Amino acid sequence: MKDLDGFSHIILIYHFHLAKPGSLLVKPYMHDEYHGVFATRAPSRPNPIGISVVRLLRIEGNVLHVEDVDIVDGTPLLDIKPYVPEFDVRKVERIGWLEKNVHKLPYIRDDGRFSGG
Repeated sequence: MKDLDGFSHIILIYHFHLAKPGSLLVKPYMHDEYHGVFATRAPSRPNPIGISVVRLLRIEGNVLHVEDVDIVDGTPLLDIKPYVPEFDVRKVERIGWLEKNVHKLPYIRDDGRFSGG
């Protein structure tokens, strides 16, 4: 884990272990219309794998202390990768149906689908 020293952020790849079986059509929690699962970030999907970018605060032995975590406690971690802006940041022109809904992010909360509720 010491090799991660010096990185301020890391990418966590994990298994949505609490997600219900997936469907190819889902209604996102930020929208009232159905969309194809691959146009959403819904946890119930054919292969329930999630990714999150988190801030790496410090490393103690094999324990990583992080913040800005949007993962349910106890979620199985599949992989850890360093976050490198030159590789990982892309300028985008469009974000599809989310353009009309992304303003809700500071106010809207998970409706239970991410925590198995």
